Amino acid sequence: MASLMENLIEVLGQESEEYEGLLALSQKKMRIIAGANLEDLQKITDDEQEVVSRLNRLEKRRIEVAADIANVLNKDVETMKLTNLIEMLSARPAEQAALAAVHDRLKSVVREVQRTNEQNRELLEEALELVNFEMNMLQAYKAAPETANYTRSAYNSGAQMGVDSGGFDAKQ
Repeated sequence: MASLMENLIEVLGQESEEYEGLLALSQKKMRIIAGANLEDLQKITDDEQEVVSRLNRLEKRRIEVAADIANVLNKDVETMKLTNLIEMLSARPAEQAALAAVHDRLKSVVREVQRTNEQNRELLEEALELVNFEMNMLQAYKAAPETANYTRSAYNSGAQMGVDSGGFDAKQ
């Protein structure tokens, strides 16, 4: 049982470290989103994917260790929570304290990652709204009202006010 607890504490500690790395990337991502640098945004997203991949491997390992602990304690792995396990370790104060510390650290960093990701989501939505606004402005520019100019045969010429019939001025 002692080695299983050490394995669980080790896995949770590694998960905490990975989440701290993810938090640092998320905070860096916030500055990149605000600066609208798409190349850096792509790079940081790739880095985040690598961290998430490592976290998934650690999570699988944590589930295996938790299942082993549940088998030893003759408990249902689905209903056994980390807080319950901490309470059960009252006879082993050193392991109890280590498990409680790593649990608190992990819980805190996950909460901070969630908060930062929510802020990043809001920043991305604002950036998307700005892009949509600019696109609408460009489309409105192209859809200027027609003039009241008529051709010789008394048909409307279809010319638009303030809009060149050509594209961009390549001479600039």
